[in-house]
Amino acid sequence: MATTKIKKGDMVKVIAGRDKDKEGKVISVNRKNHTLLVEGINMVTKHAKPSMQNQQGGIVHQEGPIDVSNVMYLHKGKPTRIGFKMDGDKKVRFAKSTGDVID
Repeated sequence: MATTKIKKGDMVKVIAGRDKDKEGKVISVNRKNHTLLVEGINMVTKHAKPSMQNQQGGIVHQEGPIDVSNVMYLHKGKPTRIGFKMDGDKKVRFAKSTGDVID
């Protein structure tokens, strides 16, 4: 399977959908479905039964999954595409707009 370009902890900007132009931090990545959860983006309401974790139950607001194609990585506050290159014998991500190595 191909390497994921966006990883947990990255700052991203939404480029499509109802939350267009919003920014947030990636909470989790689902590589199988090509979706991710972003802080404060695509908020959905869920009706939860009372449980040990949530004694009260009721309506819970939480992030819903968003497709990877609808977000762009933020590098120095600007959205950019991500590429891969070899740095010695290590594969690293780099910002295509500036050429800077991300990690």
